[in-house]
Amino acid sequence: MNIHDFLNQVRALAPEHLASPWDNSGVQVAGPDRTVRKAAVSLEPGPDALARALDWGAEVVVAHHPLYLKPEAPKTPGRYLDALRLLLCSDTWLYSAHTTLDSRPGGPARWLGEALGLRNREVLEPLADPEAGFGELGDLPRALSIDAFLKKLRPLAGGAALTLCGPEPARIRRVAYCPGSGSSLAALAFGRGADVLVTGDVKYHTALEVSGLVVDVGHFALEEEMMRRFAAELARAVKGVSVRFFEGRDPFRRVPG
Repeated sequence: MNIHDFLNQVRALAPEHLASPWDNSGVQVAGPDRTVRKAAVSLEPGPDALARALDWGAEVVVAHHPLYLKPEAPKTPGRYLDALRLLLCSDTWLYSAHTTLDSRPGGPARWLGEALGLRNREVLEPLADPEAGFGELGDLPRALSIDAFLKKLRPLAGGAALTLCGPEPARIRRVAYCPGSGSSLAALAFGRGADVLVTGDVKYHTALEVSGLVVDVGHFALEEEMMRRFAAELARAVKGVSVRFFEGRDPFRRVPG
């Protein structure tokens, strides 16, 4: 498959018109016009994931997070320069499906709602198209105690340590979630009747102000699974191209007590 036809298939699954104004979804590094036989998918476009993808023979890498949000000169040693060097020296394309994937109606960013068996599911923060937007809200089949809900959530979050903040409800029935960094949606979630918000990257001052229970599962776990599912979806869409998901690693290490 020609690279441009391949990227159009990616765009069909992560429509670029859904990108947030601040985002840099789309082509990050362009290579030559070429045939794509192997395509790698990863959460991060870091040197480690890129090196493994290139060793496998990928002609294009589709990552969730952008390599950069604003253009910057490649003059400082570090991850950005190392990633550029790997890509440019191998003529490999890099594409980011970031907020374009997060906000796609029915996309893999909604996997947690499916895994929790939520009913009456709706977008938490809709865009102009009410089916598109960020996060999701829905009802559990039956109300659970906080302990029972956390027991159900923990394996879905990769077994990661869970951090709680905010007042705890007696029972949890209505669940809001946003993979990645979604604590800015807390007021919206609780204003729409959520008993809990599941997300990552909750900051200290945000934790002081939330009006309901927030479960911080970290930025990594939910989006890693999202990209695993996206890779399977992409594999079904691009005939004649081998698509492989390259697992990432949570940069946070938790020390047992």
